[in-house]
Parts: sequence; C-alpha cells; structure tokens
Amino acid sequence: MTSAEIRKKFLDFFVKKGHVIVSSSSLVPKDDSSVLLTTAGMQQFKPYYLGVKNLTKDFGTRRATSVQKCFRTQDIDEVGDESHLTFFEMLGNFSFGDYFKKDAIKWGWEFITKEMGISPERCHVSVFDPEADASHRNGARGDDLAFDIESYNIWKSLGLPEDKIKKFSRENNFWGPTGSEGPCGPTSEIYVDGIEVWNLVFNEYYCRADGSLELLKQNGVDTGMGLERLTMVSQSAPTIFETDLFLSIIEMIPHKEIAGNSNKETRSVRIIADHVRGAVFLIADGVLPSNLERGYVLRRILRRAIRHGKILDLDKNFLIPLAQKVIEMYKEFYLELSKQKENILTVIQKEEDKFSKTLKGGLRELEKTLKNKTDKIISGGDAFRLYESYGFPMELTREIAEEKGFSIDESGWEKSFETHQKISRAGAEKKFGGHGIAEITNYKSQITNSDVVKITRLHTATHLLHQALHDVLDKEVGVKQMGSDINFERLRFDFTFPRKLMPDEIQKIESIVNEKIKLDLPVFNKKMPREDALRIGARALFKEKYPDEVNVYSIGDPDPSKAYSKEFCGGPHVESTGKIGHFKIIKEESSSASVRRIRAIVE
Repeated sequence: MTSAEIRKKFLDFFVKKGHVIVSSSSLVPKDDSSVLLTTAGMQQFKPYYLGVKNLTKDFGTRRATSVQKCFRTQDIDEVGDESHLTFFEMLGNFSFGDYFKKDAIKWGWEFITKEMGISPERCHVSVFDPEADASHRNGARGDDLAFDIESYNIWKSLGLPEDKIKKFSRENNFWGPTGSEGPCGPTSEIYVDGIEVWNLVFNEYYCRADGSLELLKQNGVDTGMGLERLTMVSQSAPTIFETDLFLSIIEMIPHKEIAGNSNKETRSVRIIADHVRGAVFLIADGVLPSNLERGYVLRRILRRAIRHGKILDLDKNFLIPLAQKVIEMYKEFYLELSKQKENILTVIQKEEDKFSKTLKGGLRELEKTLKNKTDKIISGGDAFRLYESYGFPMELTREIAEEKGFSIDESGWEKSFETHQKISRAGAEKKFGGHGIAEITNYKSQITNSDVVKITRLHTATHLLHQALHDVLDKEVGVKQMGSDINFERLRFDFTFPRKLMPDEIQKIESIVNEKIKLDLPVFNKKMPREDALRIGARALFKEKYPDEVNVYSIGDPDPSKAYSKEFCGGPHVESTGKIGHFKIIKEESSSASVRRIRAIVE
C-alpha cells in the first residue's frame, strides 16, 4: 500500500465514523504564541477543546479528522539516523465532548488490524499507570492521577491478553500540553513490531503554565499517528527512509546503497532528504531564511543540507531538483505547493548560492582554528566569528567540531551573540524607522517641528497599512512584516508575499487606509504583559526581542483585543487617524526573494 493510499484510507475510515475532514493548518501557528511551529495535529483544535469555539457550529459535527503538517525542531541534530525527522505528517481523529475512550480505542484497533491488515500478533498496546515507575513520580505534576483502568479493560474486551497491555508512567503515557499550557491527559499507545505507531490521547485536564491541572469542561479525544511510521510498518521497510515517502528523493542523490547502512555517507543522504522536504513545506507556509526564530530554523536546515551536499561532492544547486521532486510528490494533497513552487525554488536557490560562497572559506577557517587548539575546545568567540563572517549556525559548527572530537564553549558563544545584539540595537536606535520612533525627540536640534509631526503621521499610517495588507492578502498567504523605515518624506514597509501586487489590490489597500483615516479613529497606548499582547493578536516584529512588559498601540478601541489595529510599538502616534491626512501608495516593488516593499506618502 502506498503512502498516498494510506493517507486516503485513514480519512475515508473516519468519515464513515461521522467525522468531518479538516484541512491541515499552516506550519506557522495562528494565534498561538506558546510554540514556534506546528508540532501536533491538535494544535489547530485548541480553541474547541477549551470551549472557545464550537466545532458543531463551524463544521456541523463534534468529530473531526485531519492529516496535519508538523515540524519538530528538537530532533534536528538527530536526523541522519534511522528514525528521526523534522517534517512529518500526523494522521489524527478528534472528539470534542462526543465519543471518548471506548470508541477511540475500538476504532484505532479496527483501523490497524482490519483496514491496514496488520496482524494482531505484531501489535501490543500501553496504558497510563502512575505507579508503573515510581522513580519518575518525585516532584512530578499531578502525582494524584489514577491508573487508567478504563482503557485497560477496553483493550482486554477486544481480546488482547494481559501481557500485550503494557503499563507506563507519566513520562511515557501522559501527553501534553503543546507549549507552556493547554489540554492534556492520559494516553494509550499502539505499537507494531515494537515501534510506537499511534498515540491516543484522552484530554481530561487543562495544564496551566505553573504546572497545575484542572478538569476540562468537556472531555476530548486527540489521536496522532505519524504517516511515515505507519507507512514503514505497512510496507515492511527497514527504516522510514526506505518507504515511498523518501525513496524517490534519495534515488536522486548519488550514494551507495543505504538499507541497513549507518555510515557517514548514508547519514548525509538522510539529512539532505529530510531537510529539503522540511524546507519546501516551511517556505510554502511563508517562512523565509533569517537569523531569528522560524527563519533561523529554515536557514539552519538548508545550510546543514548544503554542507552535507559538499561532503557528498554534489553539484552546485543540487537542492533545486530535489525540491522539485518533493513538490511533485505532495502537490496533489497539499495544493499550496504548486501555487508556491516558483517562490520555494527561488528562496532555496538564493540561500544555496549565498551560503556556498562562504562555506569553503568558513570550513578553511574552522580547520585553522582546530589546528591551533590543544584543549579540544573551540572558544565562544571563535565559533561566533564563523557565524558572523561565514554564516555558520552555531549548531553546524558544533556538528563539525564533534565529528573531529572537539566541543564548543556555548556559554561563550551566547555572550558574544548578546554583545553583538547590543551593538546592533544601539545602532538601530539612531534611526527613525522600525517599530518605534520615540527616539525622535533626541534629534530636535536637527529637524523642525513640522518634520516631527510629518513623521508621526507617517508612523500611524504605517500601522493602518500593516493591517490593511493582512485584510487584503491573508486569504492567499499570511503576510509578515520584514521591516519598515520612515523619514520626513515617506514611509517604507517590507512584508512577505510571493508575487507582485495587482493594481486592484494596491487600490483596495489604499482605500482601506483612507477609510480608517476618514473615520477619525482614536489611537490608544497601553502597557501589558508580552504574552497577553501576543495572545490577543497584537502584531510584533519578530526580528526583535521584546521585554516582559510591552507597549501596545491600538487604533479604534481602548481594548486592544477589539481594536482594528494593534501592534507592539514605542510610539509616538497621532491622537486620532483623522490627523494623518490623505494616504497614497507611490510604489510597490520587490525587496528580496518573496519580500515586497511598499513606499507611501501622506498629503
């Protein structure tokens, strides 16, 4: 059975059980600041488990099923072995106050043994028992949780002997939350050939940020099964890299036979195959290479893949045909890949071209550094210079160093990085642009009062422009601010978008801004905890790091959660939008790969 057939079979099975198919959400979580990337199928359903949203109202049922794109960063360094991945697909079925343990377990067993045709002899299961390993309970949260005897008895009723029902403690069989807080509960897992394939989570609790548990208003079921693992056991492949999800990619990379092989060449092949797949999906969801957060994750996996391509002596731009293959493999199910194809390939090629120019020199500099070391430790300063001068992510330097028996003074690297940030921030504060121009008062000896007023009008107009861009363009792909700059004459705003804006789109954006100006909406300023601001949707420039308490400027309502526009900002702003004047876009152009730039004036 092919992976595509398995994906379809799973969805069809749960549709027959009364579930509605919900499309995968983006790898970039919406309205969830607790995680950097989507790591589980249940993340898009958090509001339904909490009762904030109603699935019946939105989809006509309390049962849902999905195939969710997921990306986990904690395993990047492990990729290259037989089992770890960054990007993967999670098959899931969900219940929001509808069925619970009995049906979830019964249907899980039915799908594995009947639909997939996997012999029960190959399977065993597990249930939650806090007493299974008392050594893990000291100081654990929720030590008063009870043995899940209900799940245990359901498995017995399905004919599983007791020796096939394993009991595990909280460390293994209590899931959640994703991020710092959220729904969680005991789990029951299905194993095939000793490999965990399916995790059935029974959400009974909400875990607060302080670790305390409270009962949810309604129980829920949240299951997750990795398509890659299910495909591996179904196809009886030695590893996930010998399934049809990877073989056609791996066959394009010159290498020796990899089955059962753990040599360095095999590791490099697996790293390239995994990382190019992950990069394609990250870029399709609007992530661009940068030195911060999601952009740093993308840059890190691309540069790691490029380095392993050099180990294999692959041709220049070797990632492009591999990325094209990934798009071809997945485009029927993930339609965004075809729409974003040109953008995906452009971003990858530009990053490959950029890093390839410095890779050789960086490797030479690293070799020189290693030769001069007698203590087998690379100083933080030396490692940071490789990052600053040659674009080597710290993790890449660490990987190369470890291959040669060296380690890095990572605390020293952090100190060098912090020093670099302070210098950069000091330079940025001398400019008028960005997400706050409060420092403008320091320049009054150089500019006139009318200049100050003009810049302030332009600054508030920038906030309206930012929201108008989301209003018009988010239906196609979520935009993200990449930078802004304001001088006495105009504003400049950079944002992610894969194509040139159409004339009617520019006109619509301009009209929205002028409409808000005409309404003379009041502008408010409020200090609030950073996490609260993010939770209500205040927009922040994620190239910046913000303190625990932030300034939020909102337009239209003193309650930022109800305002038309709300952003982290240092000010200053006009008192109301009517003071801005007429807004006019004078130019829309490309700034860099998948980044557009708008220049505008106020009259």
